[in-house]
Amino acid sequence: MQLESAAISDIRYDEDRAKLFVRFHDGDEYVYVGVPGEVHRSFLDADSKGRFFAYEIRDQYPYNKLVV
Repeated sequence: MQLESAAISDIRYDEDRAKLFVRFHDGDEYVYVGVPGEVHRSFLDADSKGRFFAYEIRDQYPYNKLVV
């Protein structure tokens, strides 16, 4: 989903595997594992995607940087 955010350019979610994919404007993309669907929905609804990411996702779930 394309976003209006200063830091985040795209969010995708794999509900079957509870994986959240976050792409930043600098091109870096990460996958966060074990993210509940409610957190994904709250992320999409957040007024500030960057703030929500910083407080609710980053350092809260295991992640890997994707190499393209």
